[in-house]
Amino acid sequence: MTLYIDPPTWPGHGRLWSHLVSDVSFEELHAFAAAIGCPPRAFERDHYDVPEAHYADAVRAGAREIGSKDLVRRLTAAGLRRPKGRPAPG
Repeated sequence: MTLYIDPPTWPGHGRLWSHLVSDVSFEELHAFAAAIGCPPRAFERDHYDVPEAHYADAVRAGAREIGSKDLVRRLTAAGLRRPKGRPAPG
């Protein structure tokens, strides 16, 4: 199981956010997110938004820290990228 998280550099709602992704499956991603306490509403198309305050929790639980560009490359290579405006498969 490999989950990835980028640094909390994305501003929104008065705080900074990270993106948590899997390069294997959404099932793996949802299970990991639930285990670290991410609410289902934090899922957006192909990733979970993780507030800066919970970044260290995700890393301690096993998420690998990578840069944002590498995160998108891995997500795209795995066929799990779902950009805005593109419907989810099946």
